[in-house]
Amino acid sequence: MGRGAGARGGQALLDVYDDALPAVFGYVYRRCPDRRVAEDVTSETFLAALDTVRRDPTLTPGVAWLIGVARHKLADHWRRVQRTPEPVDELPDPPPDGDEWDIHLDRILAHHTLAQLTPVHRAVLTLRYVDDLPVAECAAALDRGVGATEALLTRAKRAFRAAYPDRSVGIGREGSRA
Repeated sequence: MGRGAGARGGQALLDVYDDALPAVFGYVYRRCPDRRVAEDVTSETFLAALDTVRRDPTLTPGVAWLIGVARHKLADHWRRVQRTPEPVDELPDPPPDGDEWDIHLDRILAHHTLAQLTPVHRAVLTLRYVDDLPVAECAAALDRGVGATEALLTRAKRAFRAAYPDRSVGIGREGSRA
């Protein structure tokens, strides 16, 4: 491939960059609330995309395609950290007027609970229930078989339920668990 073909692919990525950056970062950050990690994964996403469009100048990158690349980069990140769990911060105290903060508190509790799980459990739950991928696509992203991924999902859901704080007393929706 000549130098001009790679430059065309790079220009195509540059043309979509301003619109894609906030979308890609937002996608990653919602799934990995550590800002530093989200920035790193976003950078890896654009570097991988640039490499791909340089090799295939006929490719027209768009936001959806870049989010797909980000999904793979996030799965790569989870695989890397699977061997070295990250420390978990303390569970935040709910605000005094919990009623107006229920949705926000539920999100904080869910992120906190996910952070307590193993990286592979976080990955499979996020891919399946946040990204809403079918089990087969979760399996492909995690480089596992479908049966193994279904079993992993069962274990991950059980671990999430066990780690989720009991909010049934005194906060928000009385008697309910999120």
